[in-house]
Amino acid sequence: MDEMEEELKCPVCGSFFREPIILPCSHNICLACARNILVQTPDAESPQSSRASGSGVSDYDYLDLDKMSLYSEADSGYGSYGGFASAPTTPCQKSPNGVRVFPPAVPPPPSQHHLLQHPGSLPPIPRNSCITCPQCHRSLILDDRGLRGFPKNRVLEGVVDRYQQSKAAALKCQLCEKSPKEATVMCEQCDVFYCDPCRLRCHPPRGPLAKHRLVPPAQGRISRRTSPRKISTCTEHELENLSMYCVQCKMPVCYQCLEEGKHSTHEVKALGAMWKLHKGQLSQALNILSDRATEAKEFLVQLRNMVQHIQENGVEFEACLVAQCDALIDALNRRKAQLLSRVNKEHEHKLKVVRDQIQHCTVKLRQTTGLMEYCLEVIKENDPSGFLQISDALIRRVHMTESQWGKGTLTPRMTSDFDLTLDSGPLLQTIHQLDFVQMKVPSTVPAAPMLQLEECCTQNNSATLSWKQPPLSTIAVDGYILELDDGNGGQFREVYVGKETICTVDGLHFNSTYRSRVKAFNSSGVSQYSKTLVMQTSEIAWFTFDPASAHPDIVFSNENFTVSCNSYDDRVVMGNTGFSRGVHYWEMSVDRYDNHPDPAFGVARGDVLKDVMLGKDDKAWAMYVDNNRSWFMHNNSHTNRTDGGIGKGATVGVLLDFTRGILLFLINDEQQGPIAFEGMEGLFYPAISLNRNVQVTLHTGLPIPEFYAPSDPDPPGSVC
Repeated sequence: MDEMEEELKCPVCGSFFREPIILPCSHNICLACARNILVQTPDAESPQSSRASGSGVSDYDYLDLDKMSLYSEADSGYGSYGGFASAPTTPCQKSPNGVRVFPPAVPPPPSQHHLLQHPGSLPPIPRNSCITCPQCHRSLILDDRGLRGFPKNRVLEGVVDRYQQSKAAALKCQLCEKSPKEATVMCEQCDVFYCDPCRLRCHPPRGPLAKHRLVPPAQGRISRRTSPRKISTCTEHELENLSMYCVQCKMPVCYQCLEEGKHSTHEVKALGAMWKLHKGQLSQALNILSDRATEAKEFLVQLRNMVQHIQENGVEFEACLVAQCDALIDALNRRKAQLLSRVNKEHEHKLKVVRDQIQHCTVKLRQTTGLMEYCLEVIKENDPSGFLQISDALIRRVHMTESQWGKGTLTPRMTSDFDLTLDSGPLLQTIHQLDFVQMKVPSTVPAAPMLQLEECCTQNNSATLSWKQPPLSTIAVDGYILELDDGNGGQFREVYVGKETICTVDGLHFNSTYRSRVKAFNSSGVSQYSKTLVMQTSEIAWFTFDPASAHPDIVFSNENFTVSCNSYDDRVVMGNTGFSRGVHYWEMSVDRYDNHPDPAFGVARGDVLKDVMLGKDDKAWAMYVDNNRSWFMHNNSHTNRTDGGIGKGATVGVLLDFTRGILLFLINDEQQGPIAFEGMEGLFYPAISLNRNVQVTLHTGLPIPEFYAPSDPDPPGSVC
């Protein structure tokens, strides 16, 4: 009820309503607050003078047309009601546009007429008074009745009174002698509040007091203080009670209003009938609003979960971004090391070339210098004949040495500059352009669907699931994806993709626990999964014979539980449910057995031949039996002849155990022969072949025979 408190407070004073009145705009205001916010229009602008001049404009029309200039907050300063409590205590205040505001603290000076009024009556409303609704700011001129022309909201007043009473202090026991304890109940007949000890001592639940009605103290206080329903009186005819409802004006009226007033030509209805009608309409509207409130609560839960998901996804995305950037930095560091290695290689190569050239030039220069010194010494010799003997050779050597210092010899073979320029421009541009691409806008991806648990169910080995989009979700959905696991805690797999919001999945395993979930998708992406729903299939198989897959000569009756045949040849009919896991048992009773036929009972694949005896092909495993003996047959191979046959009234049982992979048969609750077949794996359907001399009835949903289950070293269990 704390949320309701704002509905019970006046928009002017901010306190609980006191004597609330209803304005024409349907808003409420305290009677005293209504007097506080009255304003008086200038006589020159009075609507009465306008009407006197023949303008024909009503009070409401006049104010609606002119209130933008007369009562706007911008030019008059009027519109903030909280300021009137501190207004100066002058008789009136003149605003720039001529509107006068009556301060609440000082009433008008008493006159002789006022002295003759009743001591408790309110001073009269000044002429041309106007009131503006503090909520919708609609203004209107008061008539001669003043504020008495507005109906009192007694319903709101009663709600405020009950609300304040419910917040009051706890009631005390009226029979405690010393310190009264807190009352726990009130007797409506005794009109006494009791604590638990006093109730047991003074008001025992037996005898004549047993019929008294005990209620909680708060309810008892309300019922004690509740007065009989007040009879409403007309605002125009104060001596007349409101008894009818004017449909055109949408207001209660009295008998005199219908006779003399403006409602005489209007359609009216009984007040009580309209009261009940409007209560019903309000209840219906509240039911719709309650649904919206429930959806809003679910939406708030969704938003709170979204906050948590955003925080979790933010941390995860930040870590991913850091990892991606670190990977880029690592790649750049690896490339940096490769480039530095190339620079080092170039550095070593340059040094080697220059050093080799230095070494070569040094040796050459030393040889040249030696040759020059030797030639100088030869020139110093004074022996002409001896000089001429070696002069030609020396001249050739000098020329040869000089030619060796020719062009290019004294030019460096390597420059000191590194001719490597790193082209980092494209990489820098790429780094600057590094951004998030193909971002999924959160608001365009569907929200996770909600499974409707009340519509989800299992029947036999089928599961029906229903879902819907969350409340208040406006994002378009292109379709849904339904996923189920394998019934054994395995991985999920898609079983339906489409636009429908309900799906039935057939062919599940019996006595199995399946997990299911659904997600929505559109062009922007795929939603999160719904909550996982766990569903249990039927423990025991219930099925009938299947007309759709049977041979045309088969005749069905008894809601497809009983079959016979029109042909003298054997015809095959199968059950409408297949098995692939677990332990299953069913029986067939022989209703008619003429001329010693040999029907065959067993299991088959879905594509078994339908126009030959069951077991003739490799798609069926069967026992065929006459009135004396039986044989097992698969792929036209006959084995294990066993004495004991069937007749009218006999019962043939079939037990299929996938946990051990075996198939065995019973006749009249006794096992017929050894285990018929082993290594049974895959999907099998119950099957029988018969001709026109036999009629059988199927019995399903049977427990495992007692002789088998307790003695089985590997107890059968239909766990799928």
